[in-house]
Amino acid sequence: MDRKKTIALVAHDSMKEDMVKWVKKNADNLCVHDLVCTGTTGKMVKEALEKERPDVKINMTLLKSGPLGGDQQLGSMIAGEQIDFLVFLTDPMSAQHHDVDVKALIRVAVIYNILMACNLT
Repeated sequence: MDRKKTIALVAHDSMKEDMVKWVKKNADNLCVHDLVCTGTTGKMVKEALEKERPDVKINMTLLKSGPLGGDQQLGSMIAGEQIDFLVFLTDPMSAQHHDVDVKALIRVAVIYNILMACNLT
């Protein structure tokens, strides 16, 4: 990547540990970019990155929890072209009580072509 990017990281509850593993595996690359995360995912990501790279200051914006408006905040940032990539680990087998917000976030990410597919292995 030529320039510093703004990368959004989001994970459903059952996928948060997978997100932490992915973040640890990609810590060197992630630390040079600005990160935006929703609620609990952000706290877990920040903790993981600080352990992996204690020598680097993590530039992270924490939004509200997804069900409390974080998904909508992130969607607004995407529509405002403030996000370059979205890494969203979803759990299609679990019902989300804020499913409408999740679908709207995915839809806007697809429209702006920033949703990233990740191989977690």
